[in-house]
Amino acid sequence: MDDDPSIHDLVRAMLADEGWEVEAVGSGEEALKYLAEHNYDLVLTDIRMPGMDGLTLLVHIRKRYPDTHVVVMTVHNTPDHIVGSLRNDAAGYVSKPFTKDILSEALENALSMRVEHNDIKILSERPQWISLEVRCKLATADRLIPFVKELPGDLEPDERERIATAFRELLMNAIEHGGHLDPTKVVRMSYIRTGRCIVYYLHDPGEGFSMEKLQHAAIANAPDQPYRHLELREQMGIRPGGFGLLMTKNFADELIYSSKGNEVIFIKYL
Repeated sequence: MDDDPSIHDLVRAMLADEGWEVEAVGSGEEALKYLAEHNYDLVLTDIRMPGMDGLTLLVHIRKRYPDTHVVVMTVHNTPDHIVGSLRNDAAGYVSKPFTKDILSEALENALSMRVEHNDIKILSERPQWISLEVRCKLATADRLIPFVKELPGDLEPDERERIATAFRELLMNAIEHGGHLDPTKVVRMSYIRTGRCIVYYLHDPGEGFSMEKLQHAAIANAPDQPYRHLELREQMGIRPGGFGLLMTKNFADELIYSSKGNEVIFIKYL
């Protein structure tokens, strides 16, 4: 829903060949009336609307219709909007303008997610310092990534994509290897924005690791053996991959691990 009819037409056109059945309204109040009379799988709402705004509507939907997934969209992309969407259990977030592919991916991902209220806990919500506790579930990490990608909204899209890719790799490693996919455990993360850099900090509940002993990752390969880790992973029965840390190191200006190895700081200079 959006108060701009042209957005309704645009979304309809983008989803015309995607198998979606779309109904459009111009306000949050109208949306609640429709929801009371019909069953909907997903709601796409703008944040800024006359009367009830999109975040207030999100609260009402999550209370009354918890099985209805909500994706938030906005042209005014701010940390407050991102944190507000997370706090109220949005399943997805997209900033305008968006392409057909970005919209379709956001809606499909949101529809496939199970949103649990306590999967993501907000510890700090200052625009320059956002801290979260994230349950050690891969699905929760997947849900969080689109929000994190939009935090440095003033950067170029390609740069935001690279940073989000690197952050995803760090978070997945923390959840999978540090938290062992145990949903009773949490990873703590912070996004810190200074005048000169962006910092991501992650702390997982695991025993840590030594970079020097990480022979099954591409980052440990000798220059003349760029794929040696793949042989080791096969011998150890580990799934294919192992390029994440190398890719993350290439995307970061600085990548610093604690001596124990279960804390990492990712720094990108502006």
